Amino acid sequence: MALTDLRGLPSVDQLLQTQEATELIAHYGRGLTLEAIRQTLEGVRASHSPGEPLPDRPILLIKAKEMLDKWVQPSLIPVVNATGVILHTNLGRAPMSAAATQAIQAISTNYSSLEYDLGRGERGSRSAHAQSLLRQITGAEAALVVNNNAAAILLVLTALARRKRVVISRTQLVEIGGGFRIPEVMAQSGARLVEVGATNRVHLSDYESALAEPAGLVFHAHHSNFRIVGFTGEPKLAEVVELAHRTGTPVVDDLGSGALIDTARFSLAHETTVQESLVAGVDLVCFSGDKLLGGPQAGIIVGKSALVAKIARHPLTRALRANKLCLAALTATLLPYLKGEAEREIPIWEMIARTPEQIRTQASHWGKVLGRGEVIAGESTIGGGSLPGETLPTFLLALAVRQPNRLLDALRQSNPPVIARIQDGRVVLDPRTVLANQEGAMLACLEISLKKMR
Repeated sequence: MALTDLRGLPSVDQLLQTQEATELIAHYGRGLTLEAIRQTLEGVRASHSPGEPLPDRPILLIKAKEMLDKWVQPSLIPVVNATGVILHTNLGRAPMSAAATQAIQAISTNYSSLEYDLGRGERGSRSAHAQSLLRQITGAEAALVVNNNAAAILLVLTALARRKRVVISRTQLVEIGGGFRIPEVMAQSGARLVEVGATNRVHLSDYESALAEPAGLVFHAHHSNFRIVGFTGEPKLAEVVELAHRTGTPVVDDLGSGALIDTARFSLAHETTVQESLVAGVDLVCFSGDKLLGGPQAGIIVGKSALVAKIARHPLTRALRANKLCLAALTATLLPYLKGEAEREIPIWEMIARTPEQIRTQASHWGKVLGRGEVIAGESTIGGGSLPGETLPTFLLALAVRQPNRLLDALRQSNPPVIARIQDGRVVLDPRTVLANQEGAMLACLEISLKKMR
């Protein structure tokens, strides 16, 4: 007969003496197991109604185990991206190359030459590790790596333009993800914002008027996550640079996405490359490591050596500097660009370069494995605030189910979680963004989730 009086609950010590608790302690540790048992008993006492049967000891220990499993389960885990969004910000943007992950493994499990000059046998600089490759690839005089591009912008403005005027076009007062706004960053850095032009149009004469007074910088922000269409206009970057340099004012170009190869080769709109910006005469270029570069999260500053050196000496640099894992992964990511192998070695460029026919074949294979689904034409997007409005032709596997949202939910709860989307009332999956080493697991999760829908 089930007990209904709370006085019949076993004590913490009584539960700890069971075989089940011994196994939990071996797996989770005594302290954590003890806390789980305590909270389980407290939960029963708080929710118990008079006359209601009490859970027995095995049930109490099962509840404690469920609590322990939840506590130790990491929230940051790998997922399968079947959305077709290549740089999916919510899913971690660019997956890194095998070489980059191997470099992280090697550096993280050993001591390293992070700040040690092996040739001289004395302290060195962590800035040296990626600088040489960045200089060779971009043609810049110097380079500095910090922890993300927002940090790079804040650092540049603080080090070079604190309490100084910074000229920027109103067409470039951008906000990127997470509420990061250029005007607010300028205010935080201590720079004085000087807006020129109108919301949709700016003329070279607008810059000329603003530069009639001394300025610390001219700031140019690339339209990486939006487009202005219609009655619009901006002077060419080279024209702005030439004007600014006549007044002795440096120009900083925030490229955001940081393309190192021409996107037009893949039937996409041309994205200004870092090299092109430097050729236009820009003094400094800032860009991300985990967008079109395809590497780890990083903020990269390249350009004139005198300016980079001044930035590197600023106290804020230490707070924003990249760690050894970032530098290891970034170096391994940059090597394929130097060797002309980015399309083969960098995952996002391999995805971008894939042909619709290759993707159709893969989608058809999925349909055969699952024994259901229709292969339909669709579009993949770049994402990550890069190439706004640009898409790539693709093929999707479309699955018709009674409750598509329920299937999406089941896929998110699978192991590994599969992230898909709904189009025209059907769940669709895009092979372009599914990594080869995840394909088998994804199909297994699909089979299990579809069976649950029957």
